Amino acid sequence: MIRKLMFALALSLLALSASAQNASRTGGDKRSAESAGPAATRGSRAARPAEARTAEEGVRERINSGTVGLAAGLLEGAPLRFATEISRVVNQSGKVHVLPIVTRGPTENVNDLLYLKGIDIAIINSDSLDEYRAQVPEIEKRIVHVMNLFPSELHVFVRPEINSLADLAGKKVNFNSQGTAAAYSGPLIFSRLGIEVEKTFVPHPVALEQMRKGEMAAVVFVTSKPVDAFVKRKWDEGFKFLPVPLGPKLADYYVSASLTPADYPALVPAGQDIETIAVPTVLVAYNWNPGTPRYDRVTAFVNELFSRLDQLRASGFDPKWKDANPAASAPGLQRLKAAESWQDAQMANRAGRR
Repeated sequence: MIRKLMFALALSLLALSASAQNASRTGGDKRSAESAGPAATRGSRAARPAEARTAEEGVRERINSGTVGLAAGLLEGAPLRFATEISRVVNQSGKVHVLPIVTRGPTENVNDLLYLKGIDIAIINSDSLDEYRAQVPEIEKRIVHVMNLFPSELHVFVRPEINSLADLAGKKVNFNSQGTAAAYSGPLIFSRLGIEVEKTFVPHPVALEQMRKGEMAAVVFVTSKPVDAFVKRKWDEGFKFLPVPLGPKLADYYVSASLTPADYPALVPAGQDIETIAVPTVLVAYNWNPGTPRYDRVTAFVNELFSRLDQLRASGFDPKWKDANPAASAPGLQRLKAAESWQDAQMANRAGRR
């Protein structure tokens, strides 16, 4: 009797062990399927219909074949706003998918365009190429100009005792935070003019307070006018902008500009425009070889963008789209063939209508 009981108990234990092992294997298989994702789970039950697989592959191919990566800029900057508005308009056709990308700023987008995978176009400042010319031979053949977007005017704002750029020599001058247009273009401009200053790179609101207290001689802005800090804030008598004329030392990257009473009624006397320079902010592309898929994508992008500029110049978009000029040149940059061809065709059409 005891033997029978022991035999039955052994059988029960064997059955329980086998059941546990089977449950363990089943649980492991389920976790593997779940970790592999929904497709793997579905595939374990039944193969997906061939039609569904083909349709999905078609969508994937269409999206990727039409996508261009656009290196824009910092979240708070105008370049990213322009890039977002470009994508809103160009993506409407379904032929091109513009993907705006947040970057460290237009002065560093040259690096992204040269080396970052997936980047076909970028927004840069025209003088951003300066530091690359020694490092990247024939860079002007690798990065080409699509169109001018907007000018970023140089604002050299100084204390009452400063009357000329030469007076700033050896004094503390702020060029905004690192990564901004002022932090790159400002020191470059001062260096070209041969003016050595004590450079600081703190946020402009902080620097303006230091300047008001006499702790700093000047602040340098490189941005589109008008600047709120000079329009909405009251400044004591004597605070002013210095003129910076366009001369031979600056003509390779910059263009002439002015700060007018209409821009800054409290700081610029009536009838006394202040001469300055501007850094063109431009849309550029990598110069892909003709006949390659990336070249075709950029060409399609240019055709869609140029044909929809009137939409961008309408209300609801940045007012500075009215300054965007597909026909203008950019100092130091060659023209993208697709942009040149589009412009030639427009000129031919206008000539034919006369």
